[in-house]
Amino acid sequence: MIPRILAFLVLSCSAFAGEPETIASLLARSIIDSNLPLAEIQAYTESRVPVMPQVSSVAEWEKIARKMRQETLDKVVFRGEAANWRKQKTRVEWLETIPGGPGYRIRKLRYEAVPGMWIPAVLYVPDELVGKVPVSLAVNGHEGVGKSVAYKQLRCINMVKRGMIVLNPEWIGMGQLRGSNYGHYRMNQLDLCGTSGLAPFYLAMSRGLDILLAHKNADPTRVTVSGLSGGGWQTIFISSLDERVTLANPVAGYSSFRTRARYVSDLGDSEQTPNDLGTVTDYAHLTAMRAPRPTLLTFNATDNCCFASPHAMQPLVDAAAPIFKLYGRENALRTHVNYVPGDHNYGQDNREAFYRMLRDFVADPEEAFSALEIPSEAEVKTFEELSVPLPENNGDFNSLARELARDLPRDAKVPNDGRALEKWRERKRAQLREIVRAKHARATAERAERTKHGEVDVSFWRIKVDDQWTVPAVEFAPAKPGGTTIVVVDAGRKKIASEVEALLKANQRVIAVDPLYFGESQISTRDFLYALLLAAVGDRALGLQASQLTAISRWAHERHSAPVTVKSVGPRSSLFALVAAALEPKAIMGIEQTGGMTSLKEVIEKNGAVDKTPELFCFGLLEYFDIPQLKAMASDGSGAK
Repeated sequence: MIPRILAFLVLSCSAFAGEPETIASLLARSIIDSNLPLAEIQAYTESRVPVMPQVSSVAEWEKIARKMRQETLDKVVFRGEAANWRKQKTRVEWLETIPGGPGYRIRKLRYEAVPGMWIPAVLYVPDELVGKVPVSLAVNGHEGVGKSVAYKQLRCINMVKRGMIVLNPEWIGMGQLRGSNYGHYRMNQLDLCGTSGLAPFYLAMSRGLDILLAHKNADPTRVTVSGLSGGGWQTIFISSLDERVTLANPVAGYSSFRTRARYVSDLGDSEQTPNDLGTVTDYAHLTAMRAPRPTLLTFNATDNCCFASPHAMQPLVDAAAPIFKLYGRENALRTHVNYVPGDHNYGQDNREAFYRMLRDFVADPEEAFSALEIPSEAEVKTFEELSVPLPENNGDFNSLARELARDLPRDAKVPNDGRALEKWRERKRAQLREIVRAKHARATAERAERTKHGEVDVSFWRIKVDDQWTVPAVEFAPAKPGGTTIVVVDAGRKKIASEVEALLKANQRVIAVDPLYFGESQISTRDFLYALLLAAVGDRALGLQASQLTAISRWAHERHSAPVTVKSVGPRSSLFALVAAALEPKAIMGIEQTGGMTSLKEVIEKNGAVDKTPELFCFGLLEYFDIPQLKAMASDGSGAK
């Protein structure tokens, strides 16, 4: 019995004393609160969303609205090659006509949104057409069966039975256009090439309107758009920017960027959060831009997906209502909240709210127009019945990006002559800084803790960058270091014990840091969507990471009066480290990379998606830079390996 007690006491004392800490355990210590990265990026993005201007007249507002509309189209939607896509005429191929139901028929068609990418669609046409009639673009969101989803068909059928011509197009990534290459997170491959990945979405809608309005019976004064979720986003986007749309009913499809910054459920996909949209307008402004045209904002009370009415709707109304009032059209802005079932739906209650808008603003006054749904479930078609033949190699985001990337980057040649090379570097650094939106940031540090690991002094730092970001770092300092190496790694600093140990053996001071998105600085939930929001308000994740690294490098240099080198591990860390070294070669005197890319074109060749590696899709980077050009700029070309 006594030996057992002694053994227990020995074990207890050993456990109490603790084992000597390893490099790995020191790297794994928490330095910042796990919620801090999320809180900082929420505050940062929210503060950069434009506020609604205060105006006192229609003329004042229309001047602002015209500017926002033009800048959104020119600076966001139609950037790069998309400006040429925009100029092309809408190509449409009409196919078979199939029976619809009593009083209408369905005609199949396909049309080209951008060169090589065809959109399947079906057109609902009344059997009896006399004179000019209203037309409607029926869009929808993330439905696997796409245009054949029952509630969308019921909406189309109810409109055609009321004498309207209705176009039901497939949404990119859904229904017949499902597949990884149509995935919305792959549209950012186009962004990398300097062409707006948003453009195919927008052109699919605007060309749909072209087709509707080309019909000989189409009334251009009565053009409606409506849809749920991603269709709600499509509705507000096209209806605010294309003034041909006279009535819009977005359903549970969007909220202000300010709302999205705080409500994670509302963070939108790539097309909903495009580069730089938030520098020229916000979704609150887009709602106001609907004035004085009739607009119904529909939300669901207990939405289990996104954009629940209690938080999403009121900021939009607050922005738009004063503008509608300026026009004397307060009654044209309406809201509807669905309580039963109240979830993410475009069910009968929401559809009948839409029909009431059609009755009040679209229907001929002399015609009887009921807002009650006409039962039509027996007329709903199957996926196969509504399928439209498509070209064998229909274009997609990856094929478009491959074509765009073929001759990139522009101005790729690196001069050999010393003076010409230096001028080239100076010019390219200014260009790179603008593309990645880098800042000459300032770092200040607070030591959170200090300890020893043998003869190595270990400090745990909270490094503040421009008083907006907190970067955790662990510094290992031998007694007489021969230099300073900053280590960044895709897996986070907890995974770099072997690299730290090797550098310490080489008598290097080592600073292991976790910049934005890595290790302890990883955002706790849906992190890549905040990278999209960063880009929407005018920043770039890549530029922020590079700015943090250069600021920390300058801080380390000033603190220790010694040159700083950087070691990176992984393609993501290696890219922002290379960008940092290219931008500030005096701050980073050398760079060693493991697992970096040899070309940015690998992102496209491997069919990458922004939800996996958000900083790799920096808008326009490949248009003017590839890895060889960045290396030629880093440490004057002498230190990049």
